[in-house]
Amino acid sequence: MKLENNYVIKTEHLQKEYRLGVIGTGTLRHDLQSWFAKKRGKEDPNRRIGARDYEKGDTFLALDDVALEVERGERVGIIGANGAGKSTLLKLLSRITSPTDGEIAYRGRIASMLEVGTGFHPELTGRENVYLNGAILGMTKAEVDKKIDQIIEFSECEKFIDTPVKRYSSGMFVKLAFSVAAHLDAEIMIMDEVLAVGDMKFQKKCISKMRELAIDENRTVLYVSHNMGTIQDLCSRCIVLDKGKKVYDGDVDEAIKLYMGGANDEFFHFNYEDDRLKFPVKRHDLNMKSVKFNGRTTNLFYDGEPMNLELEWENLEDIPSLSMRIEVQTPQRQPITSFVLEDFYSGKKGETHKQKFRINVSQFRRGRFVTRYVFFNKKSDSSAYEDIEDVMGLAFRRQVSDTLKQPWQRTWGTVKLGDLELVNEE
Repeated sequence: MKLENNYVIKTEHLQKEYRLGVIGTGTLRHDLQSWFAKKRGKEDPNRRIGARDYEKGDTFLALDDVALEVERGERVGIIGANGAGKSTLLKLLSRITSPTDGEIAYRGRIASMLEVGTGFHPELTGRENVYLNGAILGMTKAEVDKKIDQIIEFSECEKFIDTPVKRYSSGMFVKLAFSVAAHLDAEIMIMDEVLAVGDMKFQKKCISKMRELAIDENRTVLYVSHNMGTIQDLCSRCIVLDKGKKVYDGDVDEAIKLYMGGANDEFFHFNYEDDRLKFPVKRHDLNMKSVKFNGRTTNLFYDGEPMNLELEWENLEDIPSLSMRIEVQTPQRQPITSFVLEDFYSGKKGETHKQKFRINVSQFRRGRFVTRYVFFNKKSDSSAYEDIEDVMGLAFRRQVSDTLKQPWQRTWGTVKLGDLELVNEE
């Protein structure tokens, strides 16, 4: 199988099958005992207590006909439920195990972290393990010498670098192992959920480093995680595996939606029947009842489509003047921008009101966003503004046709403004 163009990894009809149960007992004598017992219809004397009997043909297909192509510089997330085949796929790509069927082709050196301490010798010090990993990747001592100071500084393990790694905590293992993988000259980085062991600050540092390597140094990253936030932060493409099969390969937000079963993303109408979707306010003068996309049964918006919202609320007190803020946030609830309308409504206690709003979301990049609706006013002319109702809002998705030759990168930002204006001095 030949790699074409800019591809660094390619698989065809990849399959991995495992036999269930224990294969052999470890000695010829015990294997013969088991064979003779089976021939006579007796119970296997070497079977583990409580274990079920497995026939020779009992197998499990961990990967089933997986085809994959990865280009240089891509950041590919791989997600799926436990047992979907994610770790098996990475082990095959890392050449830790061989496929039952199919082919794998790759171009470049691979640095993999499939579990805490992968490739580390417990009796060697942290510094010695750095040189060992470099030798495994085919680097000379002189090449590792140039990188050793950067590796130690990034790992935050300088104090313990000359201590045998068997005395490291799992977090220290991850810090040093990731630092080695990131700084040694490997064109392909493969990561399997290992960052979950590290602290949040170091996780963010690692995600930023992997993104930097992919964009600035054209490295390829394959990243498995159950943390959808890190998948969204890092990856430019996402693959969903289910029961050994590849069921989706493409946009990150669409992949996460599929993996999460579409929950919370197909909502185009909320009824606020309880306080689960509400945030505390100082004065609860208004009770939000419902919100919907006006005239729509989907939350997907294309280029040029305005977002029409219809909100319904009940006045719990007289409201002489009402203002509102519609916030747009990432799925992780990080604010992006807000739309504000001041002094647009007044009403009496007990009245119910329906109000339509229109906002322009054309400048948002492709992806998934969530909204939040905050009502506020003044108790009196001399007082400060206070929130009187604050609720979670509808989610929406943007589908854009990119006019740039270079596709818009997630790292460039969430709101896509106009082109730069070229000013020529006269």
